[in-house]
Amino acid sequence: MPAFSRFLRYFMAVGRLGSIRKAADELNVSASAIDRQILNVEAQIGMPLFERLPTGLRLTAAGEIMMAAGGRWQKNMLDVRAQMEDLRGLKRGHVDIAVIDALTKGAVPAAIQSVQDRYPGITLGVKVAENDGVRRAVASGEVDFGILFEPDSYRDLQVRAFVEIGLGFVTLPDHPLAGRDEARFSACTGMPLVMPAAPLAVSQQIAVLAGATRAELDQRASSDNIQMLISMIRQGLGVGVLTSLDVMSEVQRGELAFTPISDPVLRPMTLALCTASARTPSHAAAMALAEIETGFARLAYPASHRPMEAA
Repeated sequence: MPAFSRFLRYFMAVGRLGSIRKAADELNVSASAIDRQILNVEAQIGMPLFERLPTGLRLTAAGEIMMAAGGRWQKNMLDVRAQMEDLRGLKRGHVDIAVIDALTKGAVPAAIQSVQDRYPGITLGVKVAENDGVRRAVASGEVDFGILFEPDSYRDLQVRAFVEIGLGFVTLPDHPLAGRDEARFSACTGMPLVMPAAPLAVSQQIAVLAGATRAELDQRASSDNIQMLISMIRQGLGVGVLTSLDVMSEVQRGELAFTPISDPVLRPMTLALCTASARTPSHAAAMALAEIETGFARLAYPASHRPMEAA
């Protein structure tokens, strides 16, 4: 193979330039070495590749065939080299991901484990941020991709997969609301509440519900951290209003109950797996992205009522 590739490099340079001397100057080799390579191959195939003219060399019919074959061979070698570089990059690949706080348990860690099991050479870094922080990290190229709410308003993001996430009451399993399939927001009137605060995306939806229903809310505590809210609900401080995604793991384990809020004014929130519109993911990032995308639909309600599988 090395001898053939050397001949082909010499031959194609001569065919393109029409001169052994010019090819020698371009390739920085001796003209005699190029001439010897071409004469050897012509002897092997039993026909000339060039017409030797006073003005230079011109391809024969056999030379034209060899030139076309050489072009295809070079392209194939470039494709092979690109694939090899992909494999090399995969072995050394690192992927950075940004997610909202609600995804720090359950499905996303399971999907990351699945990526590691399938591609042990890929290392992953996970940044946890509030919703707009995830968007900025994806759009700026700080991370390879991210998962966040309501991506449609951002032109700098490309949505790879999405699910709709519902809002509901989060209670202890023995609470009266826990036995209902759904409930209106006004059902929490008079109940002590534990409420999410800005910049959590759900706080905006709760403000819309409160304004539309004019419900009198007995807010006992609030927090801008999902895990703190869950801890306060489990302590019995009050009823929480969160998304099904926030409490998926706790509901599966029977520690909390989730009751969807059914008010017509309330629309589901869109949770999306996004990359930057202006950036093509690396090979390693594309592999991790595909793995997480495969199981993304499992994040939707009512998935919180059944065991979660790894992506």
